[in-house]
Amino acid sequence: MTNSAITVADPTRPSVADFHRINRGGGLFSESISQWIGAVFALVAQRLGLRPTALTLTNLVLGLAASVTVVALAGPVAAGDVPAWAVGLVALVGWQVAYALDCADGQLARVTGQSSQAGARVDVLCDVAAQIALVTALGATAVAQRPSTPTWLVAVFAGTWMVNLVTSVMQAGPNAASMVTSSSLPVRLVKLVRDYGAVIFLAGLVLALAPGLTVWVIVAFTVVNGGFLLASIAFSARASLR
Repeated sequence: MTNSAITVADPTRPSVADFHRINRGGGLFSESISQWIGAVFALVAQRLGLRPTALTLTNLVLGLAASVTVVALAGPVAAGDVPAWAVGLVALVGWQVAYALDCADGQLARVTGQSSQAGARVDVLCDVAAQIALVTALGATAVAQRPSTPTWLVAVFAGTWMVNLVTSVMQAGPNAASMVTSSSLPVRLVKLVRDYGAVIFLAGLVLALAPGLTVWVIVAFTVVNGGFLLASIAFSARASLR
């Protein structure tokens, strides 16, 4: 990552549009919603003189807090002692705000010229920690709602969940490649299954409205992420053998 600032109309007073213009994508949902919210957060942080890592760490704290709340109350929700909608709302809002902050830290770094290798490492490590907590929350809810949920299913779900993060990190830089290069709307809609913003929105809705279906969310994303891993291996192997 370079330390040069992105060119904007007024470097001292960048606009929300300036921050959003240099976002790193993420999918249809992320670009349409999460990245715009992130641009607002980046603007506020720039006005307050905050560094990108401050946003990264705030993202981590909020994401962990939401996930810990879900884990702690998974049993009471399953027993009917705590309303599912309340816990689901905490998860939905907490995860979305945390993700918007994750979008914002990169926007702030690139627009203000504060990008650094150290900042990038902190960002990735915080992403790993937040997503481990998220996976734990979904696994705890699935088991609390359905005690017969197989241990192996939760383990495979946790392992394959990291495929998105690993492949995203691997594709950053000059050697980035995509198996599906089309940017048409139908293709982008299909890719929502791997859009982190859309995925955590769905997870929050399920926790709030139908927590008993969490095990099927786990099954669905195990299949999607596992399938993508196999496809990525085949794609990369084919390219390397040419």
